Amino acid sequence: MGVKFKDITTPKELNIKELNSKVVTIDASNIIYQFLSSVRQADGTPLKDLNGNITSHLNGILFQTASLIDLGIKPVYVFDGKAPELKHKTQQKRIEVKKKSKVEYEKAKQEGDNEKAKKYASRLVHLNNEIIESSKKLLSLMGVPFVQAPSEGEAQASYMVDKGDSWAVVSQDYDCLQFGATRMIRNLTITKKRNKSLQIITLEDTLNNLEITREQLVDIAIMSGTDFNEGLYNIGAKRGLKLIKKHQTLENVLKHLDKTLEVEPEILQNIFLKPDVTDDYKLKWNPPKKQKILDYLCGEHDFTEERTISAIKKIQNQTSQTSLEQWF
Repeated sequence: MGVKFKDITTPKELNIKELNSKVVTIDASNIIYQFLSSVRQADGTPLKDLNGNITSHLNGILFQTASLIDLGIKPVYVFDGKAPELKHKTQQKRIEVKKKSKVEYEKAKQEGDNEKAKKYASRLVHLNNEIIESSKKLLSLMGVPFVQAPSEGEAQASYMVDKGDSWAVVSQDYDCLQFGATRMIRNLTITKKRNKSLQIITLEDTLNNLEITREQLVDIAIMSGTDFNEGLYNIGAKRGLKLIKKHQTLENVLKHLDKTLEVEPEILQNIFLKPDVTDDYKLKWNPPKKQKILDYLCGEHDFTEERTISAIKKIQNQTSQTSLEQWF
């Protein structure tokens, strides 16, 4: 879900060619959710192999990642670790939404309304351990590095950008800005018809344009609601910005409004300003293991061999055209 900061950020269009030779950290949960939501059949049913195993995420990882590498981009996937306790309430709400969506999805299928069925099917997406582990296995076979975050993947990805190990975070969620990512990229998809333009948002430009500090940006997020707290009633990003500019801090705003949060402000602030991250990772891109990829995807999950080989060649072509020292 993330913080709804669309109204107070000013993204710039980015030409995908500008990402050539750059390392980007991809919020794995975010992108896999997108694959599971969008890579589906006409009635909303996810792609499955002959044994009934969901393969939408594997399809997305293989073809999208291969296309990124083919463009000279160096992707790194960052996976979520243990969620903070405060996030459990948000997760429970999502479970309730899925239950209601499942009822509507089944109803739409019975009525033959594929468009409506697909709409509700996208809300049924659930990342289980099998999906995560199969994603990691495929990335390993492709030679693409991934990092296991101790807690929030967005926090770890943002930390790697701030540290200089990556150029930008790839995510649809604005939380990366609160976590300190100096750059974030939205709408990075490789399709014949891209519905949304590729965008870049920088933390420096955002803070300068709004004339606030990162700490104040975090306070605005907390007021409008995050994955870790409900927020204040009837306060979105725009109103939160006005209140912070006038009163400077979240604590002062709460005093002015005579309001309280369900969690101590400092605890919420520290989730973003002092997140749990790790330096225990190595970024190394290896040549793809062609036969093992074919055995895994075509042998175990019924992928088409021709298309799979085509994706593998994109990775091989890039690594062969670039010096080993420069690419790996």
